[in-house]
Amino acid sequence: MTEPLKVRIELLDEPEIAFGGGRGVEPRKGLPTGGPSAGVAGGLVRLGLVALESETAEAKHWLEGLNGFIAARDNNAKRFPNWPGAEKALRVRFEVAPSLVRPINEQKYKILVDRRHTTEGFDELLELFSGRITGLLSDQPPSCIVAYLPNELADLRLANPGLSTEERRILEALRAEEESDQLSLFQPSPEDRQRADALRATADELLFRSFYRALKARVVSHANAVPIQVLRHDTVRRPDGKGQGQSRATRSWNIATTLFYKAGGIPWRPADLPRNVCFIGISFHHLRRRSGGIVYASVAQAVSTEVEPFALKGATIDREQRRDRQPYLLEDQARDLMVDVLDHYRNVVGVAPDRVVVHKTTHFQPEEIAGFHRGTNQVVAACDLIWMRETSFRLLRRGFEEPCRGTFCTVGNETYLFTVGRIAWWGEYPGPHIPAPLQIGSANETDLRARAREILALTKVDWNSTDGVSRYPITVSFARKVGLGMTELSENQAPHPSYRFHA
Repeated sequence: MTEPLKVRIELLDEPEIAFGGGRGVEPRKGLPTGGPSAGVAGGLVRLGLVALESETAEAKHWLEGLNGFIAARDNNAKRFPNWPGAEKALRVRFEVAPSLVRPINEQKYKILVDRRHTTEGFDELLELFSGRITGLLSDQPPSCIVAYLPNELADLRLANPGLSTEERRILEALRAEEESDQLSLFQPSPEDRQRADALRATADELLFRSFYRALKARVVSHANAVPIQVLRHDTVRRPDGKGQGQSRATRSWNIATTLFYKAGGIPWRPADLPRNVCFIGISFHHLRRRSGGIVYASVAQAVSTEVEPFALKGATIDREQRRDRQPYLLEDQARDLMVDVLDHYRNVVGVAPDRVVVHKTTHFQPEEIAGFHRGTNQVVAACDLIWMRETSFRLLRRGFEEPCRGTFCTVGNETYLFTVGRIAWWGEYPGPHIPAPLQIGSANETDLRARAREILALTKVDWNSTDGVSRYPITVSFARKVGLGMTELSENQAPHPSYRFHA
């Protein structure tokens, strides 16, 4: 007789975040009272601005409007409070000095934008905007540069002209595999597909060029590079009222916090992570060799309470180095990548971490397990290898409320963590469908409940949003952002290590 599956369900406490003064679970509540975790020198964020000649005044007015109070007009006041102004929330002022404004010639833009769907037009538009941006990268560049882009440019995507017919055929075959894998999920919605794409390399990264991605990559290699923030027309011009998407107050919360972080500040830090533990995300991204041929580039993203998030490029992997249709590292490649991360960590902190936790979105292969442990031997006391993936598993509660964020569920030998779900302090579930958990597991003996709490804490490190909750830990979400930018880099070029350039 078959024994019934053992099911255990537990609600983990919401991890707290630390501000300049005090702790809490909500950035929009904690920042006005406690201030940011680390401020910007002088309390002034000097913004550079690149925009069409006729739109510089509009963008400047909106950006400097972040300094003032803006009333919220969203439906849920618990989730979407008023924007109190940059000085109250972040202890800074935003300034767009006339000397840091670089207008784009309107007539030239109108000629080029009509040819934006051609390779020549795309590249000339890229040169037009990047030239004005690099003009700001003098000996005293601004803290951050805002590129105010019309929607037609912010959304511009072009089939990658650098691919040969054979390379395109290979990538389209890989995309068919990815779509087949997604269909293994239970009735995947568009949101399900998007979530699955966020966990791995996708062929579309290389099949298409994105204008804003190419713009960031073009500028980041400059000697005096500073982070770039794209500001869209519909962010500035969207009507401010219920039923019109996020209100201006909520848009201000998110844009201001992102600009503050890119300018050198730290809005908040995870308060419940153990000290001197290095969390590493391993990811793979499609890359085209200069000599021709599609390969994978491996990347490690690292986060801890002691250092800011950073990324390091690892080995380039042959396209055929796959198992279960996923790329993996050989033992020496895994060891070398771990050694590089630990060397960088020690250079910044001065000591090796007490423990390492590696996150991966596919199962660890035997070669990777051996290599990561070799890389930490005699350097770090413990190394946990944790994988996470999308799943068709769903959990329903009696009544009308969805499972809560933080629900930790074991069914037999399988473990699930709801990083999304009903948010108690908002009184709602901010999603369109039934919450979907992540399935998590380990390649070695470990306390999965403790590892789940760490994952939950790392989902609160997204300074692009002041929601204070994300679906994925930063170790994984950082990987996606780095991978998108790498498609614009040459084979031997490494991504910028700082998360500020990818956020």
